[in-house]
Amino acid sequence: MPGKVIEGHADIETDCKSCHARFKKSAQNALCLDCHKDVAKDAVQKQGYHGRMREQECRSCHTDHKGRAMNIAPLDEKSFDHKLTDFTLKGGHASEKVSCRDCHKPKVKFRDAPSDCFACHKKDDKHKGSLGTLCADCHQESDWKKTLFDHSKTKFPLTGKHRDVVCKDCHADPKFKGAPTACVACHKKDDEHKGKFGAKCESCHTDREWKTIIFNHDKDTKYPLRGKHRLANCATCHTGFLYKEKLRVACVACHKTDDDKKGHKGRFGEKCETCHTEKDWSITTFNHDRDTKYVLRGKHITAKCESCHTGILYVEKLKKTCIACHRADDDKKGHKGRFGDKCESCHVEKSWKTTSFNHDRDTKYPLRGKHAEAKCESCHTSPLFKDKLPTTCIACHEKDDKHKGQEGKKCESCHNQRDWKTSKIDHGLTRFPLLGKHAKVECKKCHLTPAFKDAGIACVACHEKDDKHKYKLGPRCETCHNALSWKDWRFDHNKQTSYKLDGGHERIVCEACHNKPMSRKVTLSNTCNSCHEADDVHNGGFGKYCERCHVTSSFKEIRAGVGGAAVH
Repeated sequence: MPGKVIEGHADIETDCKSCHARFKKSAQNALCLDCHKDVAKDAVQKQGYHGRMREQECRSCHTDHKGRAMNIAPLDEKSFDHKLTDFTLKGGHASEKVSCRDCHKPKVKFRDAPSDCFACHKKDDKHKGSLGTLCADCHQESDWKKTLFDHSKTKFPLTGKHRDVVCKDCHADPKFKGAPTACVACHKKDDEHKGKFGAKCESCHTDREWKTIIFNHDKDTKYPLRGKHRLANCATCHTGFLYKEKLRVACVACHKTDDDKKGHKGRFGEKCETCHTEKDWSITTFNHDRDTKYVLRGKHITAKCESCHTGILYVEKLKKTCIACHRADDDKKGHKGRFGDKCESCHVEKSWKTTSFNHDRDTKYPLRGKHAEAKCESCHTSPLFKDKLPTTCIACHEKDDKHKGQEGKKCESCHNQRDWKTSKIDHGLTRFPLLGKHAKVECKKCHLTPAFKDAGIACVACHEKDDKHKYKLGPRCETCHNALSWKDWRFDHNKQTSYKLDGGHERIVCEACHNKPMSRKVTLSNTCNSCHEADDVHNGGFGKYCERCHVTSSFKEIRAGVGGAAVH
């Protein structure tokens, strides 16, 4: 025997055919590979050191029979080309600081040295195995701290500013796995909303820039932002917890304080959008003419809403009558309720002082003359629609009636509305028609007071001072005189009285017989003795009937046939 075989072949040392084929050296390689199946596999698969080296006899490198302790697989660490193995040395592995023994442990075949990072660097694994053993997926040999991990293949791709962030800023625990993906997990301290907007920061923010907002309120909610709402900060409206407290979309939910301090104080209800817009609170879209049954006209257009709507708008239904708002005006400066509640019958919205009421058209009593200038209250002193106003003059002018009712109630018979003093009385229709000079005499000459009926119709009532007869012919001047001329008189004693004037009676003046005042009817005795008693030479001896003997032509002449009388 050439010599002892190595310790590893000792059990087959006596069985030469295990390694040698008789008279056939070329078969020796096959016998080696029959036992060293792992090397045979490498050779066949062209892997590992033996699969990459040029083909040659095993004995070229490994010769046996040199003793039990002989190393038949010597390795020159300096000249060994690690590229021929399955683990090419790169980066830090190729550094002079790394020795073969750092990876190839004693009593372990070089080929059995693990090629995975974790086998050698388990003690260096700060992830504590949480990320598995495939360190090369992230790390590289050139520098352990430099990683080539593709975060986009995780459930949390790095985008925006996350690309510039070092791992430990998010992965406080080097285990990495289980690191939260919610923004608030890392950015809670940066949350200016103090958690009120929930944990879904990505709903509004992007990782490119925290201040850039991608949330589209119009598209992502049921409440599109309009006007000044677009400029408002989120926190202005969202004062509570966003996902816990559902924010009401009613204007008053946010603007109740504005309404209480500078607005309607809740009187107009909560539907602010009925009148206001988001563009400007002071601009209103409400069209009273279009949106209500009460069209605004005149000064109503410029009136403030609160002027009429003093109560709760949707609770207290506002009356549409003028008096509902203007009763105070009516009481202070108006009719004090006397003209009823239908102000629109007379007044218009353009101006309270301008009236549309046409008394001539709208009533049965046309206004004429000074009636057209009179104030309504002058005639309508009582409630207009309760007390029906009479149309007689005396109804209003009774206190002005200077006739004290003597002329009746039909003032219009004499007077007109243009001027009270101008009258059109027809004196011919009275008890005393004006004739002759009476037609030219002023009323006041006879009617000393407006109580016209107090004026007597007897001539003496006015002409007593002109009565030259001193009532001796009685008070009935018209018996002799007429209105044409006082001096032109006519009285026929023979026809108008029962005492015929003849003889000497025809030549005497009236006062000769009528020598005593007669306040009423003229009554004078027609006996001769009544006038000639002083002339009675008989001293009443022949009685009172002088005409039995005497005649009127001459007292001295005696009637024929009377005893002792001379006949002429």
